[in-house]
Order: sequence, then structure tokens, then C-alpha cells
Amino acid sequence: MNLSQGGGGRGRGRRGRGGGAAMSEINVTPLVDVMLVLLIIFMVTAPMLSAGVPIDLPDSKAEALKEEQDEITVSMDGEGRLFLDDQELAPGELGDRLAGVQKGAKPPLVTLRADRSLDYGRVMAVMGELNAAGFKSISLVTNGSVPAP
Repeated sequence: MNLSQGGGGRGRGRRGRGGGAAMSEINVTPLVDVMLVLLIIFMVTAPMLSAGVPIDLPDSKAEALKEEQDEITVSMDGEGRLFLDDQELAPGELGDRLAGVQKGAKPPLVTLRADRSLDYGRVMAVMGELNAAGFKSISLVTNGSVPAP
């Protein structure tokens, strides 16, 4: 009698741990747990990744505005370099790049992020270029709420 052909061998049946029986069930609970943890991590870090140019923003007591889909971000770092949506611009290139932006019926929201160490005149010059390009509504980005001086 051949015991390997299901005749009565010890531990060789479907329920046994030994032998060549394939496991037909996969426990997906650990996979779901890991995926939920990753989802939470991405949800927490995604808002922090919206601004790619490191800038020391000034503090303000103003309330935060909600983000819109059509948004152009102009950033000025501490050295006075200009960035349009994380792309560095050459001096004098801002007006040309803004002219190529599709305005449609409603122009996109423009947010200006400027380092706190910059001269007020440099920031106003960039705002003047934005205004000359047809963007009349400009939001200034600051850090969270602080008490008024």
C-alpha cells in the first residue's frame, strides 16, 4: 500500500501542516493595515509639499484662504531670486512667462510668497509686474496666526 497517495498517511491530508498541500487562503489584514498607515502618512504630508521653494515667511494674524485649482505661485527667496511654480526665473523673465498663462473668463489666483528679509521695494516691484500682466487679485502668503504687535 502506497501511503503517499492519500491512503492514511500521518499529517498528509488537507488539514495537515506538512507535505505538499498548497495554502489556499491569504490573510490580507496586514496588507490593509500597512496601506491605511501609508494613506494617513500621505494625507498628512501632502499639504506640506505644496511649496517647494524654502522661504522664511513673515508672520501674520490673517486667516488662511482655501486653495483653488487655478493657482499660480510666485516665490521670492532670501537672495531675491524669483520662482514661478517651483521653476527659477531669469531676471526680467516674469512678465514674459505671465503673458503666456491662460487667463480664460476668470484669471487664476496668484499667490506671492516672499522671504521676510527682502526689501519692501523688491516685493512691490514683483507685485507691479503681476498687476501689469493683468493679475489684479494677488494673495500674500504668510506664516500662521500670531498676535498683533
